[in-house]
Amino acid sequence: MSKITKDYLKKYHDPDNFFNRETSWIEFNRRVLEEALNPTLPLLDKIKFISIFFSNLDEFYMIRVAGLKEQIRANIFKPTIDGYTPIEQIKYIEREVQKMLKKITKFWRKTIVPSLNKNNIFICKIDELTKREQKALSEYFNKEIYPVLTPLAFDPGRPFPYISNLSISFALQVKKQNGEKHFARVKMPGILPRLIRIENIIEPKKKKSTEFIAKYVWLDDLIKFNMEKLFPGVEILHAYRFRITRNTDIEIQEDEADDLLELIEENIKRRKFGPVVRLEMEKDMPDFMVDILTENLEVSKEDIHFTDGHLGLSNVMELYKLPAAHLKEKPFHALMPTVFDEEESIFTVIKQNDIILHHPFDSFNPVINFIKEASEDPDVLAIKQTLYRVGPNSPIIKYLIEAAERKKQVAVLVELKARFDEENNIFWARELEKAGVHVVYGLVGLKTHAKMTLVVRKETEGVKRYVHMSTGNYNASTAKLYTDIGFFTTDEKIGSDVAEVFNLLTGYSEQKNYDKLFVSPLDTRENFLKLIQNEIENVKAGGEGRIIFKLNSLVDPDTIAALYEASSYGIQIDLIIRGICCLVPQVPGLSENIRVKSIVGRFLEHSRIYYFYNNGDEKFYLSSADLMPRNLDRRVETTFPIEDLRLKKFLKKNILDTSLADTEKSRILLPTGKYVFNRPVVHQKNMNLQEWLIKEAEFNNGNLFAKIKN
Repeated sequence: MSKITKDYLKKYHDPDNFFNRETSWIEFNRRVLEEALNPTLPLLDKIKFISIFFSNLDEFYMIRVAGLKEQIRANIFKPTIDGYTPIEQIKYIEREVQKMLKKITKFWRKTIVPSLNKNNIFICKIDELTKREQKALSEYFNKEIYPVLTPLAFDPGRPFPYISNLSISFALQVKKQNGEKHFARVKMPGILPRLIRIENIIEPKKKKSTEFIAKYVWLDDLIKFNMEKLFPGVEILHAYRFRITRNTDIEIQEDEADDLLELIEENIKRRKFGPVVRLEMEKDMPDFMVDILTENLEVSKEDIHFTDGHLGLSNVMELYKLPAAHLKEKPFHALMPTVFDEEESIFTVIKQNDIILHHPFDSFNPVINFIKEASEDPDVLAIKQTLYRVGPNSPIIKYLIEAAERKKQVAVLVELKARFDEENNIFWARELEKAGVHVVYGLVGLKTHAKMTLVVRKETEGVKRYVHMSTGNYNASTAKLYTDIGFFTTDEKIGSDVAEVFNLLTGYSEQKNYDKLFVSPLDTRENFLKLIQNEIENVKAGGEGRIIFKLNSLVDPDTIAALYEASSYGIQIDLIIRGICCLVPQVPGLSENIRVKSIVGRFLEHSRIYYFYNNGDEKFYLSSADLMPRNLDRRVETTFPIEDLRLKKFLKKNILDTSLADTEKSRILLPTGKYVFNRPVVHQKNMNLQEWLIKEAEFNNGNLFAKIKN
């Protein structure tokens, strides 16, 4: 740690100067909830945000809340830098989550369901259906559902059954003919859709109606309606739904492993048996059944979430798939950037100028075509790539395999520790190895989160390196949903740096100095601190200072302290942070020159842009890294400069300035930790960043640089 950092931390090391990371995340998910409640949003988009809210909450409990409870079990009560102990964090989380759950459950029942009905989308109770529909459902149950259900008894001869993570089950009390009462459990099969569309299982009438209509029943309602078929001759006294969340953040002892792939596979199996951290159940479940569940799942009453609605509402994303365009935001399809319209080799195009792609407004196809052409081009000697989350049916994997089959040198780092993508990445790692690709799994103790591709090509003037780097993953699906920036270049120093990073990943390189890249865990924090300090020195010398960061999360206390110091010199700092922010803005004497805003819209804001005014010689950096200790200290990350004046102008005008001007999807962080909508001032036009970018892309027909001059 540099002397500057030590001085800053000592100066600003006060709990009042930091927001707690977990409470800040709660506020982020509250903003997601606010989007669901947004009266101007089309109905199915509201449902999409409801699903995202619940999916976010599941992951938060599986990882973050689970970690806090592990600390409490280990008698760790030391407060974090913000002054919160683990117990205090848990209490805050539970209090705020309960408030949000009550609000969203009521909104679902009072607003969403009636709105669905008005639009001929019905989620019905079984007894509300016609006899014909009930008969079709009964046949569907007998044929498709009944065979996969397994009632499990709990008595002295049969132990309490294993309950899988995030599964919905029925807790039952049954009475046998001899009067004995027993507890039983029936799991709802996860392989079946949660919402069953009746039109998909019923014989269509000869005369079809042209009117759009969709009728659903909940799978768990259908199971409960037919429960007696699972217990013939036995009286069912009670049947209530419950759902558990397990700790899935299993610690990996990499330094003790002979084979990392086998170790990850073993940890995936162990994850299924992680301790239960949350128990959700219907609010009317009798106390004796609650006691049976809490005792056998080894949870306390504080771990229970009672609900008077349906459990696991993340499943309602199924409704978003309905072909009802009038109930969704206007669709947008990414456009092919005009620079790639010519029938030239992609290598010729990249060699002419540095290029950036702004997804999802720009198509991801140039990235795929880059790998495809590299695979097919006889002059390409080698392809090296990092893969973190590639998704299913990846075309990039296909072309890497084809390249290896053509005897090119192909080296791929597949990050096996990418949380919740481990199984998918293990599969792709094995497929690549079968084809002869050199596959490495990363460095011990570090996740490789950097997004890089290096293509080495033999040309007339000698061997040339072509580089693609990005703020987001090599995933064609998320490239349609996340805002990210990709960068193509033939810059020799960047190419050399990227080659050195690959040597670090695949060999035993101990390179610690890079010409243009910042590389975590080596020097990313130190370089950002120097850039902040440079702004301070410029102001001290009578110049101007200005800092704009756009990122997902700001947690690192060293960086926060440096930003406080910059604020004290009058430097205007704007932070566009989608998720967690531990910096306290707009506090006199601490951060009065720092503004923080968050944008939550139809696309997930995911790009990281770091801007420094630098006395007019503006510096721009793009990165795979957020400013969090994990990104700076425990991951391999790359931060790369944008030096082309045209590209710098685009980043400033079209992304940073427009993000700061957004008044529709942005909220301002207050010193209290709460967010308020960024309403336009008098004579200020409404601005929606993402919709503006869509219109710009469509108006310019894929040429996002149309208005940017050299």
